[in-house]
Amino acid sequence: MWNSALPVLTILTIDAHNPGAMTATGNHTYLLAGDGTAILIDAGTGEPRHVSALGEALAAADATLTHVLVTHAHPDHASGAPALHAAYPGALFMKMPWPGEDEHYNVSWTPIADGQAFAIAGTLVRTVQTPGHSPDHLAFWEPSTRTCFSGDLVIRDGSVMIHASRGGDLGAYLDSLERVRRLAAVRLMPSHGAEIDDPDAVLQGYRAHRLMRERQVVAALEAGRRSVPAIAESIYHGLDPALLPAAQENVRAHLEKLRRDGRAFEEDGRWRL
Repeated sequence: MWNSALPVLTILTIDAHNPGAMTATGNHTYLLAGDGTAILIDAGTGEPRHVSALGEALAAADATLTHVLVTHAHPDHASGAPALHAAYPGALFMKMPWPGEDEHYNVSWTPIADGQAFAIAGTLVRTVQTPGHSPDHLAFWEPSTRTCFSGDLVIRDGSVMIHASRGGDLGAYLDSLERVRRLAAVRLMPSHGAEIDDPDAVLQGYRAHRLMRERQVVAALEAGRRSVPAIAESIYHGLDPALLPAAQENVRAHLEKLRRDGRAFEEDGRWRL
């Protein structure tokens, strides 16, 4: 008798084993497997334990790795691509192009387009373009479980750096938060930290936090602070020195947004309203 049941999609978290000051406990990668095929979201850093765990997961699922979909070109997400390509030469390695960064990794990247869909286990995993943290940032939406694999868009406890000196864009980031919020996901699977089971609250909280930081930057400018370090020190006073460069990048991102909004200008490294 014909069986109309759809294949079952299995979602597994595979840790990248790369803890650090900027990665916290390290990155998550996500394996989606079903009906004999598998897709990996993010490539990790090539740490042997990650590569080994991926192999074990594929064997347990009796699945062949067909695609590695990378959320963006930051090293903790993309630098493992060469090691994975050596282990799985038949897989396609795909991401949104970021010229000047993608070339750091010795693989042949296949470009992904916004909205592109990947069929697996009776469902479609769809690309959602979410720039801001980086210009090439992507999330991946799986509608049957209403799950969004959100990369570095948000984390459960903390904030995400907008690296203005390397392509970060705060205005685009705020738009990306709203785009993902409109998906009405029931869970976000971020690249760092715990699963997020209240996406709308977290995404709206991130927007509110960024707008609060914008007000703090404006207040610092009104108080006569003119340089990025001076503004960052006034806002992030007492911050761990290892995290200060990230704080300064966030300040730069806010200043650039204020400049584009016509609310601030910079001359010889000094900012004014």
